Amino acid sequence: MKNIVILGSTGSVGVQTLDIVRTFPNELNVVGLVANNNTQLLNKQIDEFQPDFINFNPQLISSIKLQSAKHEKNIDIISNPIVDIIVVATPSLHSLEETLEALKIGKTIALASKEIIVSAQSLLEEIEDVRKKILPVDSEPSAIWQCIEKESSIANIIITASGGSLRNISTDKYENVTPEQVLNHPVWSMGSKITIDSATFANKAFEVIEAKWLFDIDYEKISVLVHPQSIIHSIVEFNDGSMKAQLANPDMRLPIQHALLYPERKPNDLVSPLNLAEIGKLEFNETDNHKYPCFKLILDAAKLGKSYPALICATDEVLVNAFLNRQIKYTDIPRYLEKIINQHKPSIITKDTIIQITEETRYKTLELINNKL
Repeated sequence: MKNIVILGSTGSVGVQTLDIVRTFPNELNVVGLVANNNTQLLNKQIDEFQPDFINFNPQLISSIKLQSAKHEKNIDIISNPIVDIIVVATPSLHSLEETLEALKIGKTIALASKEIIVSAQSLLEEIEDVRKKILPVDSEPSAIWQCIEKESSIANIIITASGGSLRNISTDKYENVTPEQVLNHPVWSMGSKITIDSATFANKAFEVIEAKWLFDIDYEKISVLVHPQSIIHSIVEFNDGSMKAQLANPDMRLPIQHALLYPERKPNDLVSPLNLAEIGKLEFNETDNHKYPCFKLILDAAKLGKSYPALICATDEVLVNAFLNRQIKYTDIPRYLEKIINQHKPSIITKDTIIQITEETRYKTLELINNKL
């Protein structure tokens, strides 16, 4: 039995994590749930899973049915000796402090928030054996992890991409696309931000940065192919020219399960097995930088190091929210992103400065948007 804590239990990844817990009640036990404002769903989760500890927006305490659970600070919950695995399912850097502290004290992290790795690489590097403690939950890094386990002589990594919701729409129509159109992903069911990031390819750039750090491989050895069927989640090429690929139906619950039950693999009726004959064919195409300008902008900035990775994460978050709120057009996302990158004066990331840099970047991005520059 593994005791787990879920940071972000009412979000998309958190909800799917609880699907896995339901499926394997003899292997997984929820001891902590952390959410923010969705008290209705959190109350249902408390009723069902009876956690020992919870945390939520304290202003909403009158709406929460504590039952036998204790309301604790996040740091106290993750530090509890009964906790085996912490699922970080919160967006952006919301759980940065908790993630760093958990890793320092030797806890295992099932990480869905790629922004933590992208923004805080230098802070993670200070933690002993840090890569052994992080189990990736996103489908692409999970696929790479599964392919390279017990392997050596890695030549290249190929990350696949669905192409997003606008993959079949001409770029000359991007000016007028609506949030509803972009949120209508053809394959995956995900949260709003990651769905927009999938369309702009910001998400894919973050995955390249994440893969570089997680698997300690040069940028030049990582490429991205558009794979509309989303059946192959990543490919690893070895020095002898052979390749390994991880194939599965597009379902986030599978990489979540792999992280939580690792090293065991168990059947799960929630996840449909592949029928290759039914799929018929698998397609692959090169990444079109004209269609996905954010991809190159983000990767070029990330390669500059220092505070640039934190900058691009913070800017992207603000721009996506602005698009969802109809404050900017879809085509404004790369335009403002490029402006913020070009204006940035880089600095070294430390534990004291990362949040400051993030907040300053958010403010500058909002200022650009509000002034319509």
